[in-house]
Amino acid sequence: MPILSSRGAGSARGFGLTGGKGPYDIEFLVIAGGGGGGRGDASGGGAGGYRTSTQLVAVGTVITVTVGDGGAGKTGSDGQGTSGSNSEISGTGLTTITSAGGGGGGGKVLLPGLSGGSGGGGNPGGSGNTPSTNPSQGNNGGSGVPNNAGSGGGGAGANGQNLISANNGGAGGAGIASSITGSSVTRAGGGGGGASGAGTVGAGGAGGGGAGSGSAAAATAGTANTGGGGGGGSDIGSSGGAGGKGVVILSMPLASFSGTTTGSPTESTSGENKILVFNGSGSYTA
Repeated sequence: MPILSSRGAGSARGFGLTGGKGPYDIEFLVIAGGGGGGRGDASGGGAGGYRTSTQLVAVGTVITVTVGDGGAGKTGSDGQGTSGSNSEISGTGLTTITSAGGGGGGGKVLLPGLSGGSGGGGNPGGSGNTPSTNPSQGNNGGSGVPNNAGSGGGGAGANGQNLISANNGGAGGAGIASSITGSSVTRAGGGGGGASGAGTVGAGGAGGGGAGSGSAAAATAGTANTGGGGGGGSDIGSSGGAGGKGVVILSMPLASFSGTTTGSPTESTSGENKILVFNGSGSYTA
């Protein structure tokens, strides 16, 4: 039966049979696209949902991989950023794992953050872990009454920070570190809130969250293929940062790797494990 693991993914340990002659375990890390930041007194976007799973896969199973895009930061008029898109793995006999896109950050005139894998900051902040999964796929966005600054978007590992003051933006929530590729990498941090004038911008959450803006320039985008949320724009009308695209990573026993993929995933080896990193949609045939 499939085994759904905790969110902190480690490297696959080669549980399956070797030589591709029988079913073998594959470890999955599935991160959705981050939410975009809002514009005008604006808050950061939430990180994309962060889920892991280890499943016994039959030889010949086609595993379809969908990698979600980050949501657009708000441009033009003041308002909320766009939520990110879902990432997913599915296949015959597998438990489908869907990670929800991060919620867009709230904007001017008391606009709330949107809910998602992690929620965007706003008034109030959007809810994380939406829809609900166990273990949780993300956290809530920070809250605060917009004046001239915004709150932080939620991250996979922590809530976004509430609005600090009228001029200082809240930081994005931290992401989660995984060693599925053989080295520890933190992903899915929330976007920071925008600041006013000489105020302090909200820092992006560790794991690819974009910082908020304190000037007329656009806020920082979430880092691509981390699912990081985009930063929120400032009170002087800067645009919100776009959310970072998601990523799906597979780890399996090297001796069982079939070599059959689509979508050009990045391949590497860590010890006795074969690693496939999908920065875009594709498939793997076990």
